[in-house]
Amino acid sequence: MKIILEPRAMQGLADEVRSRAGRIAFVPTMGFLHEGHLSLMREGKKRADTLVVSIFVNPTQFGPQEDLDAYPRDFDRDESLMREVGVDVVFYPTDKDMYPKGYQTYLTVEEVTRNLCGKSRPTHFRGVATVVTKLFHIIKPHVALFGSKDFQQLVVIRRMVEDLNMDIEIVGCPIVREPDGLAMSSRNKYLSEDDRKEALAIKEALDRARELYRNGERDARALVEEAHRILDLHPGIRIDYVSLCDAGTLSDIETIRAESVMAIAAFVGKTRLIDNCVFLAPDEEAI
Repeated sequence: MKIILEPRAMQGLADEVRSRAGRIAFVPTMGFLHEGHLSLMREGKKRADTLVVSIFVNPTQFGPQEDLDAYPRDFDRDESLMREVGVDVVFYPTDKDMYPKGYQTYLTVEEVTRNLCGKSRPTHFRGVATVVTKLFHIIKPHVALFGSKDFQQLVVIRRMVEDLNMDIEIVGCPIVREPDGLAMSSRNKYLSEDDRKEALAIKEALDRARELYRNGERDARALVEEAHRILDLHPGIRIDYVSLCDAGTLSDIETIRAESVMAIAAFVGKTRLIDNCVFLAPDEEAI
């Protein structure tokens, strides 16, 4: 496994792989890896002969009151896990490499960033779109893999790739959960024992909405209100949003008529968690 620190060195290796008709799969991460990340890497190995993983805690996607400095980091542990999976190349740049002195270029994806996390984190997706675009230019992948837990991020990246005619296949992979159902996240490390128990209400709320949907409920307000009711039973949870949106536009809907997503963001203690449940068209079951 090669560890590359500098963007130009990474570009040179990507050029070499492409020159021999090799195929590059890419998994972007902020490190502190868990099974969700590793599942993306395993899928990437199936889709290409060279798997590149980036580890970069991107400062431009954190707001001024968010947890950039406290975000968990453990490169030695991450390196060991990546070797076990069989990662070929790790791109591990510094902030100065990615945002050199005088940096002033940012990318904004408009409509699909206005709702959900875009409301409470107004600069977040500008940072995401910018860093992912930079990583795509540096790593030059044929296929990039993202987890569906960050559903809005996945939609933003797909929109960006289509709008800018990027020749990259974007693959969304299923949410990976703990045995009790909690969606895996690097931020789960912040949860106290009591917080961890409270956090399970997020999955409970999604499961209840899915049950109602499968039993014929199509009114978005009714599904959202039921999810709110379950979350409100837990005093340790502070809701950021519960929304039911069109899965493509991420605009709120009144009635489920096509593929839709219920997305939840909530603070459990001081930790902000996100999760979602996708509902297929009404003649299909929710997944």
